[in-house]
Amino acid sequence: MTNILFQNSTVFDGHNADIKADQFVWVSGSKICYVGNNNPGGKFDQIIDLKGKIIMPGLIDAHFHAYASTVDFPALETLPKSYIAHHAARLLAGALDRGFTTVRDVGGADYGLWRASEEGLIKSPRIFYCGRAFSQTGGHADVRPIHMEPCSCSNLNGNLGVVVDGVDNLRKAVRESLRQGAHHIKVMVSGGIASPSDPIWMMQYSMEELEAAVDEASRKRAYVAAHAYTAETIERAVMAGIRTIEHGNLINTRVAEIVAKQEAYVVPTLITYDAFARFGKEAKTPQHLLDKLDDVRLKGQEAVEICAKANVKLGFGTDLLGEMHSLQLEEFRLRGEVQSPFEVLKSAASINAEIVGRTGELGCIQKNAYADILIIDGNPLEDLSLLYANKSKINAIMKNGKWVRRLSN
Repeated sequence: MTNILFQNSTVFDGHNADIKADQFVWVSGSKICYVGNNNPGGKFDQIIDLKGKIIMPGLIDAHFHAYASTVDFPALETLPKSYIAHHAARLLAGALDRGFTTVRDVGGADYGLWRASEEGLIKSPRIFYCGRAFSQTGGHADVRPIHMEPCSCSNLNGNLGVVVDGVDNLRKAVRESLRQGAHHIKVMVSGGIASPSDPIWMMQYSMEELEAAVDEASRKRAYVAAHAYTAETIERAVMAGIRTIEHGNLINTRVAEIVAKQEAYVVPTLITYDAFARFGKEAKTPQHLLDKLDDVRLKGQEAVEICAKANVKLGFGTDLLGEMHSLQLEEFRLRGEVQSPFEVLKSAASINAEIVGRTGELGCIQKNAYADILIIDGNPLEDLSLLYANKSKINAIMKNGKWVRRLSN
């Protein structure tokens, strides 16, 4: 077991706005076993003087799609899983190199990808996955062209999503996902921009279907996440017991207060809309997506402000597709325009750790937490651009006590 002592470090613990200078952080194996201002003593394999640099938790992206290797959803849903898995490995490695030591995949990633990550077969953040997201016929994960006849249903079971209708069928599908190791369940409850046949305002799944999904997940001590844009669909989701709202761009104050009262979370994903607006045509994005883009893009930051004012717990997600994954860190830029650096960093650290059910283990620098660590040249609590404007400012990355990027002398 390797023992590393960081000294003269400045610690942002992922929870509190106050940073602590002149700290010792002891990493033993995969865990942090001491954080404090006294030298713990003992024998160390390595002692590293950080000279005041910031130690902070590895970042968590709570809305990631490892299998989303292209913006062409109909093509993606018909490609062999063995092929897109190679793209997934590349996208995951890129996320880890950007400082994301954990991702929550909300549509696509499965047991095989998780196991490859856990066993170190691929370079990857830690993964929490739901398998395929569930959609009603004509819903957000039904990517069949509008002209396709009902009998041509070969891609009802895609790589990112699957069409399931009816209470009993949905119960069985949730049970099957959980049997296959899913950490959470994802359902589509509003229209989306990537799907061809559902307007943004469309309400999807009946209340009985949503409650059935929540009931089945809760039996396995899991939870349900919901793709939802409009206030009406968000309200239905949280009243059915759904725990996280993905996107939430069209929320209003009344519904934000309901979300807070239900102790649910909202995970904004501002960068994906910004990326499509800037690079969508170049990436050969389907026209129906671009046509619906501004309906949600122009309201994203306002939704963050509404939720924050209502004391909704805000996670941090990106929802990027294809080569746009390279813009992952720019979510900090967009969130930083409407929130303080501390609020944004807390979302990507301790709040996202709450979402995945790993408080005290992830998203924090404290005793018994996993040694998922970033070393930053500068103070991101004063300047978030240290994370997204200059990759070299993230001097080092550690996951599970192992170096992803070593600190240079």
